[in-house]
Amino acid sequence: MRIGVPKEIKNHEYRVGLAPSSVRELVSHGHEVMVQVGAGAGIGANDDWYHRLGAQIVDDPAEIFAAAEMIVKVKEPQVKERAMLRDGQILFTYLHLAPDSDQTADLVKSGAICIAYETVTSPHGGLPLLAPMSKVAGRMAIQAGAYCLEHPHGGLGILLGGVPGVDPAKVVVLGSGVVGTHATHIAVGMGADVWVIDRDPEVLESHWRQFGRSTNTVFSTQDAIERHVLEADLVIGGVLIPGAAAPKLVTRNMVRDMKPGSVIVDVAIDQGGCCETSRPTTHDEPTYAIDDVVHYCVANMPGGVPRTSTFALNNVTLPHVLTLANKGYRQALLDDQYLRQGLNVYCGNITCAEVATTLGYDYLPADEALHA
Repeated sequence: MRIGVPKEIKNHEYRVGLAPSSVRELVSHGHEVMVQVGAGAGIGANDDWYHRLGAQIVDDPAEIFAAAEMIVKVKEPQVKERAMLRDGQILFTYLHLAPDSDQTADLVKSGAICIAYETVTSPHGGLPLLAPMSKVAGRMAIQAGAYCLEHPHGGLGILLGGVPGVDPAKVVVLGSGVVGTHATHIAVGMGADVWVIDRDPEVLESHWRQFGRSTNTVFSTQDAIERHVLEADLVIGGVLIPGAAAPKLVTRNMVRDMKPGSVIVDVAIDQGGCCETSRPTTHDEPTYAIDDVVHYCVANMPGGVPRTSTFALNNVTLPHVLTLANKGYRQALLDDQYLRQGLNVYCGNITCAEVATTLGYDYLPADEALHA
């Protein structure tokens, strides 16, 4: 199979779909890999490195989209990339379609086979291709929140961990999944007063076993969320409903009543955000304030640490890229029910129930589509 790796063009996105080691693996299995000039610069992988490991280096992304049978990316295709997709072409990347009606419409129109990293599942019910970036984003969320709490950046002027004789910041983590757990690791390590809110008693029990008395766990109700958010110095939004838009747990009224100079880091922004006042921002302009509450809503947080993120992502995506290339997409998806969960758009049809429900499309189950 001929596989294409275009350079990412989203604002300050420096990750790359395939690391050089992944290219070598694919080439050793008899596949062709086309890599755009400069695609790996953000992770310190120059064109010569890719070329020595068997990739064809291409100047024009249009040539890659025209020739490749499968496009492997990191972030959702931007408008001009979507215009280059074609019937029957495989797109394997993060998509986050539920809050993005324009992208969804373009992918449906393209006729491409669009497989989303974030909805591929595992035998244990997890999201293995989302997890590495959730780990990175969770850890970065505390770093970003601590920075925003500094007075020059609009914050309260509070040190996250305090000092002897002065209270630390109260950090409220909404959701104790992968994002929440890794945010908690960093917040605890920095000495913050950490409160974790989740609606699953088993998740709270697991969190307690992991962190013990170093954190506080709270069962999620509207009352609990409101009470702790209004007391918080830093709120981390880490909730996720796979494939669907994030629930709005923090209302506009809550934001109005929060402490002036407090901070919200909405990691759920890729799925629309879990705060009513959240809107996507970029690494260029990462924050804005509403009612004197600083909002950090960068939609590609892991892109800020591209080397760590790319290699972590490739560790989990490469086996699936190999399977798709070795078997062809149809057989690969039919053989693997967990990979099949990643199929969001198939030749003009929506094959992810959550996306169809959210955006008002007819839903065609993936297995039916593949057998049609």
